[in-house]
Amino acid sequence: MQFGIFDHLDRSGVPLAEQYESRLRLIEHYEAAGFHGYHLAEHHATPLGMAPSPSVFLAAVAQRTKRMRFGPLVYPLPLYHPLRAAEEICMLDHLSNGRLDLGFGRGASRFEVEYYGYDPAEMKERYEEALEIVLAAFASPTLTYKGRFHSFEGTPIEIAPLQKPYPRLFYGAGHPDTAVWAAPRRINLVCNAPAAQVRPIFERFRAEWQGLGFARSEMPLLGLNRHCVIAETDAEAQRIAERAYRIWHASFYHLWKQRNAKPTNAAYPETFAALQQMGYGIAGSPATVRDFFMREVGEVGANYALGRFAFGDLSLDESRRSVDLFRDHVMPALQRLSLS
Repeated sequence: MQFGIFDHLDRSGVPLAEQYESRLRLIEHYEAAGFHGYHLAEHHATPLGMAPSPSVFLAAVAQRTKRMRFGPLVYPLPLYHPLRAAEEICMLDHLSNGRLDLGFGRGASRFEVEYYGYDPAEMKERYEEALEIVLAAFASPTLTYKGRFHSFEGTPIEIAPLQKPYPRLFYGAGHPDTAVWAAPRRINLVCNAPAAQVRPIFERFRAEWQGLGFARSEMPLLGLNRHCVIAETDAEAQRIAERAYRIWHASFYHLWKQRNAKPTNAAYPETFAALQQMGYGIAGSPATVRDFFMREVGEVGANYALGRFAFGDLSLDESRRSVDLFRDHVMPALQRLSLS
């Protein structure tokens, strides 16, 4: 069992330079607490994402940590020139001494894609082409490729990743069929959905993995992602979570409300209590949170538990307390569960 962090780095209400420094200090605390990985989202033109260039922030993370892995979850590849993406990835891999993990995707919001001047209907094809090019750039000193959107002929590749053949790959999975594509490529999955939706995804992945004859000991990470606030009592944790979640929720829906639309791939309720009832998060005492994660991880068979310990206007001290209580009371229980 491994433990990780997912972060939107959404607007907190303090000056941005202060928010960046506070988050970097929290990331140092994550590493000290024993977390395996830090995963940062990418969003544009919205308060949901104050790290619209994850590579810039992750370069700072590389210098502020020594052991913890980190990476984007995800780079929306259609918004990147693939050659530039490959070069930035190689730089980060070397700056971190091989601790970079790569999350790739198409992008979650059609509005963000439109702001960059692209047709949302093309995103799937653009993503697939860009991914082919980036992986090809990792494998050869020259790049030759002819596609619909990009073409290269003997382009010199002067920088390669430190990890061979390239850093570990991550993908945000929402459907069991994803496993058919991900398992043979040894791609790690992270899911943010109720347990009843996540279970068939992980079951399908394990079946595909076994069918391919891969060793169980080499199973990729199958991660479950949850909002999490821990305090001394359930009442205190709920009060803090409700306050911070209102701000995060407003940021999440900011672009959609501007365009008088609703997202098709996510539906978050207006209160944390409702979010918790749906299984997307937990706020409570150490015992309450421990029991929640024990049930969730046991039900879906995850080997990677991710927390969102910083969202909305949660202060550094509030997030640190959640992390410390998670380290002391939740991690040991989940480790015992994974060994049973």
